Amino acid sequence: MHPRDQAPFDPADAEALRFQSLNTTSVVSYLLHTVVAIGALVPGGQWGPLLLLVALVIDMYKRSDAADTWYASHFSWRLRSVFWAGVAYIVTIPLWFLFLWPGWLAWLLVSIWFLIRVVRGFLGLNAGKTMPI
Repeated sequence: MHPRDQAPFDPADAEALRFQSLNTTSVVSYLLHTVVAIGALVPGGQWGPLLLLVALVIDMYKRSDAADTWYASHFSWRLRSVFWAGVAYIVTIPLWFLFLWPGWLAWLLVSIWFLIRVVRGFLGLNAGKTMPI
């Protein structure tokens, strides 16, 4: 095909590809977060931290691509969810050293909270809605 026979560049096509890429990235990230959240509730889910790290790297790397789109709120939502869950896990570590059951219960509650946020974000993404900031 000769270059002059090609259709002219359409910026709308580039924008559509950008949105498709952001949607795919968000779905993959939400799926990884879901596996991590469920794994945190299941005994023996030690593979969760590695998958969480993969999801975080993806979110941090692709976050700038989502600037000025409604997808940006989802990147922020996921990153804030991980941050606050991490803080809650760290704050409740002493419960493990003092008593096993309070530590387990605290981490169970944090894991459930994290799973709820992930599901809420996934549903928001599917509905095309922004997440609260």
